Amino acid sequence: MTAPSPRSPRLSLTTTPPMAAIFPRLSLTSTPVMATSSTVKSGSPSFASLSPGLFSPCLSSLSAERRTSSPFSRSSSRSPTPSIMTSPKLWQKTSISRLAEEFFWIGGSVVAQPKWRMVERCMCTMQTGTQMTKLKGKKKGLVRFFYLDEHKSCIRWRPSRKHDKAKITIDSIHEVCEGKKSEIFQRYADSCFDPNCCFSIYHGDHVESLDLVSTNGDEARTWITGLKYLMAGISDEDSLAKRQRKRDQYPLLCHYGQTFSEADKNGDGNLSLGEVLQLLHKLNVNLPRQKVREMFKKADTDDNQGSLAFEEFCTFYKMMSTRRGLYLIMLSYSNNKEFMDLNDLVRFMENEQKMAGVTREYCLEIVSQFEPCSQNLQNMVLGIDGFTNYMRSPAGDIFKPDHHRVHQDMTQPLCNYFIASSHNTYLTGDQLLSESRVDMYAYVLQAGCRCVEVDCWDGPDGEPIVHHGYTLTSKILFKDVIETVNKYAFTKNQYPVILSIENHCTVPQQKKMAEYLLEVLQDKVDLSTVNMNEFRKLPSPELLKGKVLVKGKKLPANIDGDAEEGDVLRVKYQCIEKGKTMRLSRALSDLVKYTKSVRVHDIETQAYMTSWQVSSLNESIVNQIMALKPAQLVRLNQRQLLRVYPSNYRVDSSNFNPQPFWNAGCHMVALNYQTEGRMLELNRAKFSTNGNCGYLLKPRCMNKGFFNPTLEDPLPGQSKTQLVLKIISGQQLPKPKDSMLGDRGEIIDPFVEVEIIGLPIDCCKQQTRVVDDNGFNPMWEESLVFTLHMTQIALVRFQVWDHDPIGQNFIGQRTIAFVSMMPGYRHVYLEGMEEASIFVHVAVNDITGKVGLSTGLSFALPALLSLKTKAWIFLTAMKACLVFCHIGHSRRTTDKS
Repeated sequence: MTAPSPRSPRLSLTTTPPMAAIFPRLSLTSTPVMATSSTVKSGSPSFASLSPGLFSPCLSSLSAERRTSSPFSRSSSRSPTPSIMTSPKLWQKTSISRLAEEFFWIGGSVVAQPKWRMVERCMCTMQTGTQMTKLKGKKKGLVRFFYLDEHKSCIRWRPSRKHDKAKITIDSIHEVCEGKKSEIFQRYADSCFDPNCCFSIYHGDHVESLDLVSTNGDEARTWITGLKYLMAGISDEDSLAKRQRKRDQYPLLCHYGQTFSEADKNGDGNLSLGEVLQLLHKLNVNLPRQKVREMFKKADTDDNQGSLAFEEFCTFYKMMSTRRGLYLIMLSYSNNKEFMDLNDLVRFMENEQKMAGVTREYCLEIVSQFEPCSQNLQNMVLGIDGFTNYMRSPAGDIFKPDHHRVHQDMTQPLCNYFIASSHNTYLTGDQLLSESRVDMYAYVLQAGCRCVEVDCWDGPDGEPIVHHGYTLTSKILFKDVIETVNKYAFTKNQYPVILSIENHCTVPQQKKMAEYLLEVLQDKVDLSTVNMNEFRKLPSPELLKGKVLVKGKKLPANIDGDAEEGDVLRVKYQCIEKGKTMRLSRALSDLVKYTKSVRVHDIETQAYMTSWQVSSLNESIVNQIMALKPAQLVRLNQRQLLRVYPSNYRVDSSNFNPQPFWNAGCHMVALNYQTEGRMLELNRAKFSTNGNCGYLLKPRCMNKGFFNPTLEDPLPGQSKTQLVLKIISGQQLPKPKDSMLGDRGEIIDPFVEVEIIGLPIDCCKQQTRVVDDNGFNPMWEESLVFTLHMTQIALVRFQVWDHDPIGQNFIGQRTIAFVSMMPGYRHVYLEGMEEASIFVHVAVNDITGKVGLSTGLSFALPALLSLKTKAWIFLTAMKACLVFCHIGHSRRTTDKS
């Protein structure tokens, strides 16, 4: 593994005494530490962190990239942020990029200064507030007062029954559209709203729309322009640089500023000891009152004794947030010095982090970027604050940076890949009553899905519609769906999109469908340009870049080409029914090439002649096949594409466990993307390992030769892998979301559960002990050991729970593919919780010989565990021996009697 280039830290800290505790996400420094001196001198913002992709130890290349790349340029290698490991990642907007480049960047320098006056006017007007009409459903619009908050971080409105929760954060906004383009506006088609006064804000994980009507066109344009600037990170002349540095180095400064303000009950800008105690309880910190008093007194340094100003509170917070684990690591590599020099840092990177090619220049860059102490910078050493900054930065994350981009071979046939797939894509909820929306296609495509489903039915006025047949779900136009797919299919990456068409239309409306596909998608559905070297084998994702594959029924080649459109055609299938009637438009049939829908008639012989076909089976049938013929199912998946979709009984849109189907090599495991939960988290983790491009290369054993995933030794003759996870500590773990008393509830008693999800022989879970009354910085220091037979398809799931006498409450999770884990000391950030993390040490070893079930124990265990754990194992074994001796003695005594 090559050494990654250091990234902008998650935190930046002020100078503190060597033994001082550190606050990982607040800064008291007046001038942030910039990545390079040239950046500081020029005054231009640093945009390296806008493309969180690969790290490179080459400093010159890093500098060159900063000089030459467009500050808002989009790249396929852009990595998702931790918050994005929650339900789907936030969209990147091309309009913002174009806007920023057009107005502010020419050759890398800031120009067009008069534009800043317009920005300032927009911000001022938005913060003053505007009365607008909010449209909702079919009801009459609601007149509300909308305004931008003082931090320019969210839009609020009043009055509202949601009170303080009536807001939309700027970071959650995907797009701002002018005019009457949303579905809500279409319902008000008969209204006399001026289109110049209308605009929609698409926001949130499920891409909801806030549809607004202003009193005049100027107000609407002000809000549209202002929001687009805010989405680009621009609110005044130097705010782009300031906001970027703040986002990179102090991501929680605003958050804790807000928390501080909420704790300041009397609004005097200071916190009393009582207010601090209440705030600590809210932050999930349980410290002895006397200890809090001592730290309070030490931090209270100004003339106003008995209370803490915000900066003093930051100092107080740093005192109580000492990272003992990190401090001990630093001491062990620095020969008990209070800092690490460049040689110490090289040894740490090579020995613990398993990085190759680490140079002193690379370590010098780390010191200059992460060390806040000026004296340490002069001496070119890394103190505890700088070391903590580095370990809390993306360079210390458990996820491999290379996997944030596409790194696998994309030139193999399609049947060699797993493909991210969606079921009934148009639905926003359950399968019976929920709303159908075209926005869902945009949502799933932006989330990395590459196969979407379109259920087509005859609609009024000759227009085909999309909905879930024979239910009360709402209906949307087929044309709108195709236009949405055309707009969003390739904004994230260029790899092909598969339209899985479930066709229930009559021939005339099928002709209309074909017409829309050709008219809207144009050359995207033209596959004549795909150059295939090997006949009848599926093309590769690389060859099909920018293409949309239509999956559907296809007329047999022996049908008369002169047959009149709309005729009822009787066709003969190979071994199925001899006279099946098919009503199919020739125009629609001609659009199907590599993804012809066929039934599964014999898994042992099907698709030997051609691979240009796809079969769809529901989960129940595939489960039956896996129980009877798992190896044959794997062989079928080597020859053609197979799609697995949820059972008809899942009317609540719940999801099945996708892992068993991946184990058998099933390509398209279709999930309900509208239903968050464990199964969708596994799906995200699975496809994140190849840049979230929607295509993941299957292991070689699944693509060629015999493989049975249900065997106890599925890969005979190959060495096993031992994963040793040391769960060291937790940081800023929140209370459960469903806590009855919210922040006022009891301090949590956390424990960590680690689960391996893969082949049946590898699946297991272990957990740490419970730490009582500490959600802020609990210490576990426990090692969990797992043995895996096949790491290529295994997922590792970290879950944090709050122990309760009557059960346990879920706090958060992070799931990651085994192959995407970095070795050494790493932070595991919980999905959707930027500040909450687990600090772990990862070690991977190859082992040989026969291994039992994945209980985590092996003969190598004693050499890997701590002395305390070894002693516990020894004592347990001795107790077992004594019990057996006692039983034997009792039996002998009984026999004599």
